Amino acid sequence: MSLLVNRMIRAAKLDVHLYEEVKADKGALGQAMGIVVLSTLVPCVIGTFDIGGFALTAADMVLCAEVLFFWYGWVLSTYLLGTKLPPIPETHVTHNELLRTVGFAMSPGIIQVLGIIPGLQPLALAAGVWTLVATVIAVRQALGYHSTLRAIALCVVALMPSYVVFGLIGGIVRGL
Repeated sequence: MSLLVNRMIRAAKLDVHLYEEVKADKGALGQAMGIVVLSTLVPCVIGTFDIGGFALTAADMVLCAEVLFFWYGWVLSTYLLGTKLPPIPETHVTHNELLRTVGFAMSPGIIQVLGIIPGLQPLALAAGVWTLVATVIAVRQALGYHSTLRAIALCVVALMPSYVVFGLIGGIVRGL
């Protein structure tokens, strides 16, 4: 457990060596997916907080599942675009390596839980931006990019297929 917490702190500190470490650690996939689940579910659950406590409905659970699927779709798009469209010679990454690095980049998102405390909602927003920065760094490291700008461009372009696919699926599910 202390290894996981240490890695999460290093990921939140934007430690590029951490992303190289988890990329190489095949045993870290479970940890990374645990971080993803926590960091994506925290905002979903916070959205259900009311004065009387939490009121998680079936619709809320569907939304939380959509967020997880959207995240995975984005990582898959990032992987496909980053390794198939003009990759650089240093780009040697597997699907699981990218899942591990980007999974750990979600670490700052866990502090969004503080958003339920009145007056700390801006901290939750800052955690979201922090997570985006960590994600760009994780993608840059995983794909062996020398340019942060290239990693940003890939992250943005890879979002488009996820928005289209999961927007359609979400619309269909909500229509039912």
